[in-house]
Amino acid sequence: MATQAVRSGLVPLPLSLERQGAAHTTAKLAVARQGAAPQAWRTQEARKAFGSRHAAGLGAACALLGRTARSRRERRRFRLQAKAAPEKLETPPEMTFSPDDPSVFTLGVLGDLHLDPRDLDHSFEGRQHMKEALGESVNPFLVSLGDLGESKDCTQTKQIFSGTTACFELARDFLDGFDVKYDIVGGNHDLEGIDEFQTDEANMEAYLRLMGKESAHFCHEVAERTLLVGLGSTSFRNAPYTSHEVYIDQEQLDWFEKVIREHPADDDWKVFVFTHAPIIGSGLRVLQQVHVVNGCCWLNHNHPDMAKKFGQIVRENDCIKGWFSAHFHLSHDYEDSITFPGGNNSGACVFAQTGVMTARSSRDGRRHSRIIRGNSEGFQVCTVDHSKGGVVRLDATVQYSDSCFVDGMEALEEGVAQCSTLVYAHPHVDYDHDLWFSAYTPQEDDGCYIQDVTGTLNPVGSEADFSKPDTVCWWHMKDGAVLGVHNSMVIEYDATSLAPLGMVVSKDEMQDRRVAVIDDEWGGNALVLYDDDTHQVTVVQPNEDGSYWRRVVRNKMHRMKEMRREAAAKNWMKEMRGEAEVLSSYGPYTTSAGQVMGITTRAINPKAVASK
Repeated sequence: MATQAVRSGLVPLPLSLERQGAAHTTAKLAVARQGAAPQAWRTQEARKAFGSRHAAGLGAACALLGRTARSRRERRRFRLQAKAAPEKLETPPEMTFSPDDPSVFTLGVLGDLHLDPRDLDHSFEGRQHMKEALGESVNPFLVSLGDLGESKDCTQTKQIFSGTTACFELARDFLDGFDVKYDIVGGNHDLEGIDEFQTDEANMEAYLRLMGKESAHFCHEVAERTLLVGLGSTSFRNAPYTSHEVYIDQEQLDWFEKVIREHPADDDWKVFVFTHAPIIGSGLRVLQQVHVVNGCCWLNHNHPDMAKKFGQIVRENDCIKGWFSAHFHLSHDYEDSITFPGGNNSGACVFAQTGVMTARSSRDGRRHSRIIRGNSEGFQVCTVDHSKGGVVRLDATVQYSDSCFVDGMEALEEGVAQCSTLVYAHPHVDYDHDLWFSAYTPQEDDGCYIQDVTGTLNPVGSEADFSKPDTVCWWHMKDGAVLGVHNSMVIEYDATSLAPLGMVVSKDEMQDRRVAVIDDEWGGNALVLYDDDTHQVTVVQPNEDGSYWRRVVRNKMHRMKEMRREAAAKNWMKEMRGEAEVLSSYGPYTTSAGQVMGITTRAINPKAVASK
């Protein structure tokens, strides 16, 4: 991955996750100690080779990573000595997909559909592109990653279209039109039929019945010892915070763990997992201003113990080779639209983002779906570019490896590394484009870590200006929390994976403020804000559960009902008085915010509020 060498204030900017065309002219082979940052990818030679701004990395990357090399039930263990220097791989691995091979399969993967009955041209065009790609392939199967309908009033009924009977009927007809076997996982918008169905359970029953499913999850053996596993979201009305969280219930999670345990890599099983949102620690690109602030980046984002369980299952089971997700409405034209095993401690699993078919749903203007081709030797991850007539682009080739190429190649009894995944990321011109701003994920040796956080982090006279978006740093609190500054906000990161969790201090509260970590006089420390002109100091209090990030976005269903009452009150008052100004009182909330834009964490004086 490219490294951004620009410095601002205390620290250099972090590892940049965006691909650039120049960084893809050479393929790299690297072995990374699991859980550690691959230092060989961030060398001075690399910076010189690819310019002062971007360093060499996993761009045209080939990484032989992960854990124990397997050949059937045989294991060969190695200890990684010093970090291996990257070596060039002259050509990508070759793969053939014969119709006579029982292990061959082809998968079509669709991101957020957001079907709108008023605007189906791009949807039908995208379906035709996928039909052509799958029609020419061996053993095709299709997976939809959910969010079937548009979350708007598409039928002039003042009701959200997604999650309704009409939505499911349109989606069923649309997916049947691919003329291949398919299955679906539910997304965060698929239970939004709040006017038609009073409960999540009733909405789920309609979704399953109309879409021809028996349960929210699925499991299909599509080829010899190749399993597809899907997990669907089951909560909307019952979401404790934002309804945009993709929530996998405990029953599904238990089922998933059982299925994975019963299909071990030792028996040559290859498992591909499909969910609407990715798991925490996947390393996929996420937008700070949307998903991080909203608290809906990862599966079960607001349920930390469950959220981390997915990563644990991946790390402990090499049978999981690929995990495909959508949710972010971003294309595949970024290096972190696919992440490879190794430094992100992801077992043998490749994670891949899936884009959208329609221009109105795209956040970066690109229209992409996925094609996966595989056999017993590995698989290819491809992009179907709907804006270019459905051309299929090869993005990455993954091979299951039987050996570890480490300096010395010494087989030792005490093995710590598994080498079961060899990946090659194919260069192409689409990576050379303006960067889409993503959330920062700390890396262990990215140069942005503050070791000693005692005192002011941006003192007077320093170049550290936390109001500037390109200033980045991160640190540990004594209670184990990981906090950092990025894009003029204080963000909390997961202490294990360092994935972003949510906003702690908003941009407006950071303006012209100093940030300090002080002794709390009880053996811990406290995060405080102050300015240069007053004697006021703000204590940033942790939440009651010990976390710091603010759950600032409310359940969408409750906010929608409030807005309807406000509209009714406005109409009533206008009829009686000719004009109206509508106010609302709330409890127990102290804000009426129903979306992330304009959210603030500005501190209040609790005594002053209580005395009013």
